[in-house]
Amino acid sequence: MLRITFPCRSAETVQKAAPLQTHPHTTLITADAPVATFTHGGRAKCLQRLVRLDLPVPTTVALSFSAVHEIANGHLPDIASIVACFAEDALMCVRPSSEDPDWGGPGAILNVGMNDARLAELSATMGAEAATALYLRFVQAYALHVARLDPDIFEDIQSDCPGALGTALELYESEAEEPFPQSMAEQLAGVLRSMARAWEGTTARLLRQAKGAPPDAGLGLVVQQMIPGLGKGECGSGVLQLVDPMTGLPQITGRYLSQSQGRDALGAGVEALYLEEDPRGPSLAELAPEAFARLKFIAALMRAKLREEMQVEFVVQGGDVHILDGVRVPRSARATVRIAVGLAQDGIIPAQEAVMRVEPNMLNELLHRQIAPDAVRDVLGTGIAASPGAATGRLVFSSAQAQASAARGEACVLVRRETSPEDIRGMHAAAAVLTERGGMTSHAAVIGRGLGLPCVVGASGMRFRTGKQQIIAEDGRVLNAGDLVTVDGSSGQVLAGEPAMLEATLDDAFQTLMTWADAARDIGIRANADTPADAQTARNFNAQGIGLCRTEHMFFEPGRLTVMREMIFAETSRGRAAVLERLLPMQRDDFVQLFRIMEGQPVCIRLFDPPLHEFLPTSRSGQRELAEALNLPVSHVTRRVEQMREYNPMLGLRGVRLGVTVPEIYDMQARAIFEATLEASHESDPVVPEIMIPLVSAKREVELVKARVDAVAAEVRTERGRDFNYRLGVMVETPRAALRAHEIAQHVSFLSFGTNDLTQMTYGLSRDDAGRFMSAYVQQGVFAEDPFRTLDIDGVGELLRLGVERGRQARPDVILSICGEHGGNPESIAFCREAGFDYVSCSPFRVPVARLTAAQLAIGHKMGAD
Repeated sequence: MLRITFPCRSAETVQKAAPLQTHPHTTLITADAPVATFTHGGRAKCLQRLVRLDLPVPTTVALSFSAVHEIANGHLPDIASIVACFAEDALMCVRPSSEDPDWGGPGAILNVGMNDARLAELSATMGAEAATALYLRFVQAYALHVARLDPDIFEDIQSDCPGALGTALELYESEAEEPFPQSMAEQLAGVLRSMARAWEGTTARLLRQAKGAPPDAGLGLVVQQMIPGLGKGECGSGVLQLVDPMTGLPQITGRYLSQSQGRDALGAGVEALYLEEDPRGPSLAELAPEAFARLKFIAALMRAKLREEMQVEFVVQGGDVHILDGVRVPRSARATVRIAVGLAQDGIIPAQEAVMRVEPNMLNELLHRQIAPDAVRDVLGTGIAASPGAATGRLVFSSAQAQASAARGEACVLVRRETSPEDIRGMHAAAAVLTERGGMTSHAAVIGRGLGLPCVVGASGMRFRTGKQQIIAEDGRVLNAGDLVTVDGSSGQVLAGEPAMLEATLDDAFQTLMTWADAARDIGIRANADTPADAQTARNFNAQGIGLCRTEHMFFEPGRLTVMREMIFAETSRGRAAVLERLLPMQRDDFVQLFRIMEGQPVCIRLFDPPLHEFLPTSRSGQRELAEALNLPVSHVTRRVEQMREYNPMLGLRGVRLGVTVPEIYDMQARAIFEATLEASHESDPVVPEIMIPLVSAKREVELVKARVDAVAAEVRTERGRDFNYRLGVMVETPRAALRAHEIAQHVSFLSFGTNDLTQMTYGLSRDDAGRFMSAYVQQGVFAEDPFRTLDIDGVGELLRLGVERGRQARPDVILSICGEHGGNPESIAFCREAGFDYVSCSPFRVPVARLTAAQLAIGHKMGAD
């Protein structure tokens, strides 16, 4: 039968330790000791839980955050009382215990208490070679981390050479100007002081703050008796876990270093995975089957009682098992989801807790291909991580080249200084996009996220020579068209070559988690979708409709672009209407497809928004081609292009201003929507389209457009002899529209706040140019965050609150939403939920992130209320 033994503590030792158990900041870990995560850290609390499970945990003393802070300030606890808790011949290790293990901490120091006398004792029991190795390792660790000696002094010491220990001790005495300490108390005091001061240093503080720790986060320390894992019978050490850390699937994995197979104490030994057979050598299951069985039982017990998949750190000595620690299994995003779902399905945690355990942005790693964590990264340059995922392809410098590559079946990376609507087809054909300019809400970023296309923008550290079809990397390497690169839209890096990838994974665990999330959330989630492919992606991710369909992208198809240009050159209203008649069936087919895919769910269609000059060629060759296509003199085309050029197109003739001054466009679109509504309603439940007027700033604009849309609706009803319903709304993108929401709301059914343009206009800041200086602004504290990435709660948020308040006062049943890129940002969703919005709309691939975020907010609110 397997013997599970605890380290021996004599009655005398326990009696000496008794006063320590009641000390408020230095505590012997027992089942009822006053230990908590927020006072002593997660490691100390976990060890206490293991003690409560009656597991074989070596004697351990916990020092609280307060005690460690005092040590850093030069006030040591009663070291003698700590030492008295342990057997006189024990060696100890000291480990960090922070409140959150992700915050890190100083490295563990092992073999505290090793000295000349202990060397002689251990040499008699474990052999001189093993004992000397332990002592040498401790001398080097103490010299580097406690005495702060230069690590180079030991670089010539070979651990397996005779006299290495003596040389190390001499070097220590020479550099430290004192002999190596022989007292366990002195050694322990030095180790505690060193680790405490390391935690409170400036560098450590900045590192943990970057991981989300508060500036005043505390550190606890645990002092634990070491089990040598040496002696007669099977001896060794290792870790064991019950799941694969990459997939989360049940699989016993880990490592075991056996010392009883003729190996030394430095850690060299037979490494065995926990399988029944291992070609590299005997596994623990073969060497000590009873110990292996006991470890599996302990791991399962920890999973059930600690409500988490745990990695068990253990030592086997003479066949006996000792549990040194239990830590949360390190895991990938895929494993995180599967582990949380598995714990809930096994009844260990509630389903809502499983939802709360998955950080929403982790889902990006499941939705997109990612570079493997262990892949070598040959970084060429960095930019803004605008659209997550990674893809490899050959460099191309135009949309035409991208389409040609796609036709050949070759993956490509589209390189542009900045993209425009004319690049849509090239973006569809490319595997990834890289731009020199732009920010989080630039054209490339927005379209990339909508397509699920990896995208890095604002890579200004690299030089783009588009005329020569070259990029100069940050280190000077020259990249030419056709060179193979990888774009990592999750990190913002551009890499040379083709690193190993992890494929996207949407398995049954993901679907189960999202079902639980949908049951909990209390705010709607729609998708921004411009094409049937976008709409299908939105449906696949269970979006509750389309919150923004940007119709202008439909006009850049080659067969439509020429017609659109012909309309621009028409001289009269009747001439424009006649040309647009040719676009009508194309637009109608677009909308029919969207309505069919969404199967009765709401579809919000934004009427034409961009300035017309975006549809005209800017190059001389393009203008000559257009003149030939329209049978016009080149001079006429050039003059018209010049006439339509604007100094500030973002604030020029676009959006509703086009609807008022060139109403034929909106008339055609409204007819296409209504005819598509009737056609799609033949096949399913009646469709109720939502028509959105962009860039409104005055109620009179709404009145004018509404009158024409209503007139078109009446015409279609009369012509078709059938009735239908629709909803008309406004896209609130200007500060004035938000401030006058009470006037506008009286004429519409919904207000959808376009936070991209609203942020631009509130700040007076171009989203396409902000990437050039945004990092400097954030670093210097001008902005807390990039306002195009995270919604500005104080400024833009105040406009949103005013718009919500005033809109609802004028019309209590008005539907309120946001449809900018902020709709997929977790912090922004929290604001929208609290402010009373009915739904948010975001890029299709961000829908799962938004669904999970909304669920966690609702669950958290309910927990707070309870």
